Amino acid sequence: MNSIETPEAQQDETIVRAKRILKGLGFCGHYMHFHGGGRSGQIPILCMLDRCGGTLSQQKLGMRFELKPGSLSEILSKMETAGLIERTRDTKDRRQLFVHLTDEGMRLAHLEHEKRDRFRRSAFTALTVEEQEQLAEMLEKIRVTWEELDD
Repeated sequence: MNSIETPEAQQDETIVRAKRILKGLGFCGHYMHFHGGGRSGQIPILCMLDRCGGTLSQQKLGMRFELKPGSLSEILSKMETAGLIERTRDTKDRRQLFVHLTDEGMRLAHLEHEKRDRFRRSAFTALTVEEQEQLAEMLEKIRVTWEELDD
C-alpha cells in the first residue's frame, strides 16, 4: 500500500477537518446567540440602555442594533407593555423619541449582566490559561482571514 497521500486525499482531509471546525464554531455561535439573548431582542436592548446610563434615543438604538424603525418600534412596544422601558418625546424636537429604562428594566439588565459575567468566568474553564490565550490568538487569525475573504 502506498503511504504517500495524493493531493486529492490531502484535500479531502482538509475539507473534513474544516467541516469539523466549522461545526464546532457553529455550535458555539448558536449557543451564544440563544443563551445570550440574540443580537437585537429585548435583553440586548436592556443591556445597552443600562450601559449608556439608562437613556438613549430610539434612533440611536435602531442604528446600534441595525433594526428598521418598524421592527425596533415593535420590540420597544412589547418592552413598554412589560414595564421595562418608557418612551418620551424630546421637548425641543417632538419627532425624536427617547427610551428610558424603568426600575424593573434596570433590575433585569443588572441580572443579565451578572448572568453574562458568570458565563464568561466559566465558559473556558476546560482550557488552561495558556490554551485560552492560544485560542484567542487563533480566533483572531481566523477573523482576519475571513475578513480578507470578503474583499
